[in-house]
Amino acid sequence: MPSASPIPQVGQQPDQQPDQQPDQQQGHHIEDYALVGDCHTAALVSDRGSIDWMCLPRFDSPAAFAALLGGPEHGHWTIAPPDGGPAVVSVDREYVGDSFVLRTRWTLEDGGVVDVLDAMPMGDRRADLVRRVVGVAGRVVLRQELVIRFGYGAVVPWVRRIGGKGDDARGLLASAGPDAVLLRTTGTLPKAKGRTHVGMIRVSPGDVVDTVLTWYPSHREPPVPMEVEKRLESTRRWWQDWAARGDGPAAEGPYAGAVVRSLLVLRALTHEDTGGIVAAATTSLPEMPGGTRNWDYRYCWLRDAALTLEALLAHGYTEEASEWRGWLLRAIAGDPEDLQIMYAVDGARDLPERELAHLPGFGGAKPVRIGNGAVEQYQADVLGEVMVALDAARRAGLVEDAFSWPMQRALLDFVVSHTARKDSGIWEMRGAEQYYVHSRVMIWAALDRGVRAVREHDLDGPVEQWEALRDQVRAEVLEHGVDTGTPDRPGRGCFVQHYGTREVDASLLQLPQVGFVAPDHPAMLATVAAIESDLMPDGLVLRYRTEASSDGLPPGEHPFLACSFWLVEQYARSGRLEDGHALMRRLLGLRNDVGLLSEEYDVHDGHQLGNTPQALSHLALVRAADALAAADRRAGGPDGQELER
Repeated sequence: MPSASPIPQVGQQPDQQPDQQPDQQQGHHIEDYALVGDCHTAALVSDRGSIDWMCLPRFDSPAAFAALLGGPEHGHWTIAPPDGGPAVVSVDREYVGDSFVLRTRWTLEDGGVVDVLDAMPMGDRRADLVRRVVGVAGRVVLRQELVIRFGYGAVVPWVRRIGGKGDDARGLLASAGPDAVLLRTTGTLPKAKGRTHVGMIRVSPGDVVDTVLTWYPSHREPPVPMEVEKRLESTRRWWQDWAARGDGPAAEGPYAGAVVRSLLVLRALTHEDTGGIVAAATTSLPEMPGGTRNWDYRYCWLRDAALTLEALLAHGYTEEASEWRGWLLRAIAGDPEDLQIMYAVDGARDLPERELAHLPGFGGAKPVRIGNGAVEQYQADVLGEVMVALDAARRAGLVEDAFSWPMQRALLDFVVSHTARKDSGIWEMRGAEQYYVHSRVMIWAALDRGVRAVREHDLDGPVEQWEALRDQVRAEVLEHGVDTGTPDRPGRGCFVQHYGTREVDASLLQLPQVGFVAPDHPAMLATVAAIESDLMPDGLVLRYRTEASSDGLPPGEHPFLACSFWLVEQYARSGRLEDGHALMRRLLGLRNDVGLLSEEYDVHDGHQLGNTPQALSHLALVRAADALAAADRRAGGPDGQELER
């Protein structure tokens, strides 16, 4: 990880004049993008200097920059060397220390060097995006191009200049309907060229030009200008201080930097006010290039959020656990029969799925979807993950209040009354419901954590009923969820995807994680062997064989990164430490230049796929690193020596 370093100080304000318009360039691959965020929303910045995705003012709000899923005309903000100028020799990016202040350094053929710092200031609940240009060497010219399009690129705003020369309120104001965006700069405002605004930024060593874009409700007065220097530095410190609070098994060692960045990603995807944790910052980035597996992940899945909570708790972040528990209790309050698998950031339930026909999709992958139809599915595993996370919170010291335990009892009542029901599984299968083994085990886990709450924490509840049903579900899984073979063919002795099939599923790697079986249980070792045989054609783990599934979609998919991290954890916990480290190193090599992971990876073309950054990928990375660190300590360290604390 880059070490902490100061934010460049404000210098003189160079003169700027509009210049000719080069062709717009945007990132061509998902890994080209870095994230900046303020724990309310986020923006994706490409390594070509273009902000191509930003929802305002919240993660799940409509995007004002949507070029990520279309073209420049759908909204972007680019600051980069223009075509026709000195050639770009290199583009180097890093986060400033353990923060989400992004520094992009452009080095040009004529010796010019310039930094662009991108950040969303923390702490004031304003929706601001800062772009600071800092001259480092030579005289450098950058071209700025701004295209604001509200409503996911569909709404062209009315743009006008406000204020006068020397006026603090001076800026470029774009408004349409409920939305307004104000651009302020210490240099010269970009000028209109058709429906695009263009300007040139010229800097010499020590020069600094700050440009700030601020969203606010259009019926209100514009917010006052910010003190950019102060806010950038306080934002860097906020992230740095948050990262410094963490500890945990992998806080030191070979993967410490990757763990810290992943924990920061999980925090960046957590809404500061509500405590809701979104699964990713984007929608409709394809799992298959040009394909139809394009989903909206800007919502709070109970499963992903619960697993994120466990990762944060393992590293000492109990405050975030308390905030998430509050979000959960508000979101699911009411009749457990109305429980959903996902909610909006604020706990809203209405998330209808629809397609945006005006957007051609990332790399032509259509449809572009907002909302998520899976909200209507019954996924039995969700309650297990929630109860496991809440059990971890109890063990970390969170005290149950007059609301939290009664709500958990209501959830367990729901589990009891729905134990016999089939479901759609962890992967949101859009085919026929089944008795998915992972889901059945998570029902067992929910009941088991209810039993623990009574037996170990002196809470109240019908513990004998829960114990009996828990043991019944366990016996059922061991009878129907293991491939024992038939008189005509031998079985493999492994757990299976669902009752009545021989297929395996990567979600089975989670069975030891919740304590259903030991990592070295014979059926678990057989499951690993079957996964290695059936789901790892390229050395990384597929979720399942799509050609043999009932997911209701055309076959074809790439390895799912979280599943490969689950296998690392399984290797570490079952004595295959060398294999675990080898796979971990390979997986860390798939991160982009600033340490981010999306959902899947195309092994053959060498590119990330799916929504980004993906909470599930990063929390699985944290778990895998922790498991390896614990195994290393048991074995005396990865090189045979005791690990230093």
